[in-house]
Amino acid sequence: MENKLSNKKVAILVADGFEEVEFTKPLEALQSAGANVDVISLHDGEVKAWAEKDWGKTYPVDKVVSEANAKDYDALVLPGGVMNPDHLRESQEAVNFVSGFFDDSKPIAAICHGPWTLIETGELKGRTVTSYPSLKTDLTNAGANWVDKEVVVDNGLVTSRNPNDLPAFCRKMVEEIGEGIHA
Repeated sequence: MENKLSNKKVAILVADGFEEVEFTKPLEALQSAGANVDVISLHDGEVKAWAEKDWGKTYPVDKVVSEANAKDYDALVLPGGVMNPDHLRESQEAVNFVSGFFDDSKPIAAICHGPWTLIETGELKGRTVTSYPSLKTDLTNAGANWVDKEVVVDNGLVTSRNPNDLPAFCRKMVEEIGEGIHA
């Protein structure tokens, strides 16, 4: 994967309570592939991870979502965790930021509970996705075709179910970002 993404700038959008491994593994994969990655959040300073059953580490925020523009990035990554996407989908600025990637047909990768934020964009109608099983009804109600697979790719939208799927998720995420815009 080395240098496959050397000319790409990727945003990882998170709020407090993101699942730590669903942030760290994609971040490592992106950096190993040469991508320039910004951590975007609802507030400046640091954002706090959730590590399975308790709070995890904190990570520095590069940019506040209110100051971020999807046009400045080649792709978006949305880690899961129950609290994280719930906070993000309540923020109109975060939803607008995510919508910008759909508007420009740029790759988006969302794992576990991450697709919850995608619902708020109104862009899932007719798209095939997967997620943590508890989101099936929400995604179906948003018009998506939900399937139970390790990783699903639909025209640049990469989704996976849980941390066990991270190896496949990271491979497909890097591949789709390398391909670029999916018109």
